[in-house]
Amino acid sequence: MARNLLGIDIGGNCLKLVLTNGTKILNAVCVEMPDNLVIDGRIVSPDAMADLIRETMKANGMKCRDAALSVYGPSVYVRNITMPQMSVEQLEYNLPYEFKDYINDELKNYVFDYAMQSTLEELEMGTGERGTMDLFAVAVPKEMLQERSNLLRKAGLKLVKAAPDVSGYASLIRLMDPEGVRRKREYCVIDLGYNSIGMDMYRGDCHMITRVLDYGLHEMENIVADIFNVDIHLAHTYFLKNHEDCQNHERCKDMYDSIAVEMLRAVNFYSFNHPDSDLSDIWICGGGAEIPPLMDTIKTRLEMEVHSAAELIPDGDKLGRASLFVQAVGVTQD
Repeated sequence: MARNLLGIDIGGNCLKLVLTNGTKILNAVCVEMPDNLVIDGRIVSPDAMADLIRETMKANGMKCRDAALSVYGPSVYVRNITMPQMSVEQLEYNLPYEFKDYINDELKNYVFDYAMQSTLEELEMGTGERGTMDLFAVAVPKEMLQERSNLLRKAGLKLVKAAPDVSGYASLIRLMDPEGVRRKREYCVIDLGYNSIGMDMYRGDCHMITRVLDYGLHEMENIVADIFNVDIHLAHTYFLKNHEDCQNHERCKDMYDSIAVEMLRAVNFYSFNHPDSDLSDIWICGGGAEIPPLMDTIKTRLEMEVHSAAELIPDGDKLGRASLFVQAVGVTQD
């Protein structure tokens, strides 16, 4: 029997909570966070975040004990790796050393986990050179997990799962298009976030590559602040509410074009490195998906089939503002 599980996504300026029972979404809410509560993925005040989560749950009638958390930040590492076939015990011993060239801290300070990307048939036959296996691996600081666990406990929750958004997207792809996964169809999931834009490419449900673009909605807010000579807080409201049609201001439209061009470069880079690629579909999530002129520019520049994030979420067409909740839903799914 499926249990209730609270999916949590702590973004750059918004907290997203989704209450699920299996693939069924019972409730979803997004609230803006106080300024500077999260900086570069670091929660400045865990107590304040715990209060915000607890108060948001209470105000929206969300009753749950178990929580699943989407983790991200510069100290969270994800890698696609190929290793010789070995036992689980051998893999758990050897996996940390696959990150030694990426992590500056001591490996003992990290928790490592993995998902098998090779199928059973491929393992039996061997992938690439005979006797290898493909893995998606992740490394998360123990201190981060302990801090998040303590934070959630103060909010009345128990952390039962933590995973990067890359894993959540893969889970949603399996639910959305199981036949496409079997046929190794290609997918690109783009998160138009507040501080940056993440682009994740998949073949089936196997993660291929992640590209992070140093653009975000804050770029447009800075432009709006300059246009109207207001502070960034008021510019945030102006931009989201399209005050005096500011979303269509020429300076904002120039920024949309710059963002779309960088996306196109990332797609072309992927295609160049994967000559057999037939990537033709993208799914958009994040706050930027709610900005029509930005979406129009992306569709024009990329000349690809652009899908709503609602398609990634079970019954997402019934969920208001579905683009905001993709990570929070994804982390609750297997």
